[in-house]
Amino acid sequence: MGILIATVCVAAVGLLVGIFLSVAGRVFFVEVDERETLVAEALPGANCGGCGQAGCSAMAHAIVTGAAPVNGCPVGGESVAAKIAEIMGQTVEESEPQVAFVKCAGTCKKAKDQHDYTGVTDCKMLAMVPGGGPKACSYGCLGGGTCERVCPFDAIHVVDGIAVVDEDKCKACGKCVENCPRHMIELKPKKNRLAVACSSKDKGPALMKVCSAGCIGCGLCAKNCPSDAIHVNDFLASIDYDKCVSCGICAEKCPKKVIVRLDREELSKAVGE
Repeated sequence: MGILIATVCVAAVGLLVGIFLSVAGRVFFVEVDERETLVAEALPGANCGGCGQAGCSAMAHAIVTGAAPVNGCPVGGESVAAKIAEIMGQTVEESEPQVAFVKCAGTCKKAKDQHDYTGVTDCKMLAMVPGGGPKACSYGCLGGGTCERVCPFDAIHVVDGIAVVDEDKCKACGKCVENCPRHMIELKPKKNRLAVACSSKDKGPALMKVCSAGCIGCGLCAKNCPSDAIHVNDFLASIDYDKCVSCGICAEKCPKKVIVRLDREELSKAVGE
């Protein structure tokens, strides 16, 4: 009799809990826009955060609610944007493909060290070391590989002391840009084939003491640019990609050859491979 009573009690409790959950599910039911599911399926599923959202599901919700544009996924590119635009019944504006670029050419041979370092190989840790890591240049790539570890696409690797981007793999998600403690990785238009491989704002003589591959701020690039696309501020040249036509005159005139063409052969020469 005791076993029978216990069985009945358990069954009754289970039935009551089931009824409660059923009622609660109906009362607190939140209707999900079916477009959100379709958009989530169209997204690449990388969950890299390059769109500014927590992941692809969050991005799908943001697109459906109007908080993000249909072409807001940097990984999916135009093909994914077109699919999402069709789901949302919108027209998609063409976006300029971008790629990450490391603004440093200070390889082990070109950049001098101020001391030997033994410890955790991580840029964020190196940045907290007195003097900012072993390299004497306080602006250049630390070479600790933080960007390499956070890249979800295996598109950036440390080669001879500096990070180098593989354009074929880079999706411009911005993870490397976000995690670089020196803030010397940028996203640039992929079609523009020129970039300044330096971040130093030191004067020329001071820079040459610590690195032979830096911008000395001479201004020859700016004086010879026919498009007024390059200027020198704080002893460092910078390119206005809205004006740049990739003619290459600035690279030819640069005496330190730190304005590089983003072609594999030329970039390999710049970093001394």
